[in-house]
Amino acid sequence: MRVALALLCLLVIGSVLLEAFEGLVLPRRISRPLRAVGYFYRFLWLSWRSLGRRLRPGMRDDWFAVFGPFSVLTLFVAWGALLVLAFAGLSWSLRLPISAPEAIPTFATYLYLSATTFITLGFGDVAPRTNLARAITDCEAALGFGFLAIVIAYLPVLYQAFARREVEIGMLDARASTPPSAGELLKRIGGCPDLGDIKDTLKNWERWSAELLESHLSYPSLMYWRSQHDRQSWLGTLTTILDTCALIIATQPKSTLLYQARLTFAMARHAAVDLRLALNQTPITPDRLPEAEQKALFTLLTDAGMTLDTSPEAHIHFGELRALYEPHLAALAQWLELTLPTIAPNPNAHDHWRMSTDPRGHFFNLG
Repeated sequence: MRVALALLCLLVIGSVLLEAFEGLVLPRRISRPLRAVGYFYRFLWLSWRSLGRRLRPGMRDDWFAVFGPFSVLTLFVAWGALLVLAFAGLSWSLRLPISAPEAIPTFATYLYLSATTFITLGFGDVAPRTNLARAITDCEAALGFGFLAIVIAYLPVLYQAFARREVEIGMLDARASTPPSAGELLKRIGGCPDLGDIKDTLKNWERWSAELLESHLSYPSLMYWRSQHDRQSWLGTLTTILDTCALIIATQPKSTLLYQARLTFAMARHAAVDLRLALNQTPITPDRLPEAEQKALFTLLTDAGMTLDTSPEAHIHFGELRALYEPHLAALAQWLELTLPTIAPNPNAHDHWRMSTDPRGHFFNLG
């Protein structure tokens, strides 16, 4: 029985180290089955989401916003606790001699030795007595020191990736309101004769989508991290980027923006598909823009000064492009408890930057 326990403890130690290496050090998505981290996040998120759905809408957003950072810290604690418990079980199952205040050391004594060794505290009141016991204790101390060092280095990297993601999300507020929409963004652009700024925006979106894909595959927990402002999200920004590029591709076949719009669309769709696969979600086909609303959107943009192809072929092409990414975005939104933004301008949307007042109590207005 003790031999089986020792083998089980060795298996737990190896599994935790493998999971920690893949999650903290290896910069790529792991596709092997039976990943403990995947089950951990799935169980924890389902429980967290179930409780959050019972709260009022105002409290619900704050509740979901806590999950991302909380889950990371919980995962670290779980890994550390498993390693401490496994090393204690290994020493106890092998009946390794130790010096302790108790005449007959119990499992609690071995657990105390393991805990003080792992966190490199080392009071010295409990100590190993044989070479094998010392070797196991030294291995645990080395693992504990390395584990804590990696955790300390991991958190700043995680927050830097989060900060880079939020920059483009914040910049979209003045361009497309909050929550953003492709219709609002193109309406504000209107008949602007200078397309240089628009092309630069599309290039920035292409790079942002690439960075989003890289960071969220390397650190999947970032997908659960909510944005700093209400009604904003990385998923909403990605959706607006894809909607905007799809509109340009379908309705402006001769535009100088077409080439860059295609590049941005390809990169953003790549991000949407891979992130959906990383969460192992099934695509869902939503109905975000009925045919009548799509015609109204095209009319609105034409009235705003944009030159659009409003032929039936353009409507069909726009629908075909949306079918390439909307099912993946809808699956992500359902799992993460996020709402996809509309394509047409949202009458209830408000720019965040306008919501604060000047010293006289007036809301800001650019005219």
